[in-house]
Amino acid sequence: MSDLAATTTPAGRTAAEELDSGRTARAVIAGLRITVALLWIQNVGWKIPPDFGRDQGTGLFQWISYAVENPVVPPFSWLVQNVVLPNLTLFGYATLLVEFSLGAFLLAGLLTRFWAAIGIIQTLSITMSVLNTPNEWHWSYYLMFAVHAVLIATAAGRSAGLDGLLRPRWRTSSTRLARLALRAS
Repeated sequence: MSDLAATTTPAGRTAAEELDSGRTARAVIAGLRITVALLWIQNVGWKIPPDFGRDQGTGLFQWISYAVENPVVPPFSWLVQNVVLPNLTLFGYATLLVEFSLGAFLLAGLLTRFWAAIGIIQTLSITMSVLNTPNEWHWSYYLMFAVHAVLIATAAGRSAGLDGLLRPRWRTSSTRLARLALRAS
């Protein structure tokens, strides 16, 4: 048995167990959450209103069009062609709002589980748009799913985030909003 496994902490855990749930693990989870938040925020930058690239065939318009040009799920391609692209301004602003909110809430560590679930949904939408596009790296989308699942499973906002600060207050409140916040954090 290694010295790390045999050494116990004042809480009665082994040093190896402490690494699993200690300060280092919490810092790594917080770093992962912040990194994903910054990824979403950075990707808002190329979704430029008011035409979202329609006039030049670039930007969000181009990436959404890949769902029609390289179908992944035919009903989704039909939806993009007949609903999303004709209403690109509405969907462009919605995408901008969702992705900026994803980044902001994950960065703050507020309602992290909820926003990580939204990240999975947004990643699914992106994946169904571009997965079959030539030269796309499939693993980037699989990794996005995985990282958001980790944020949900670890309640990542409780590590260096507002969820960790606000949960005690939400726990003592009897309001419906506080109960929802507890679940979403």
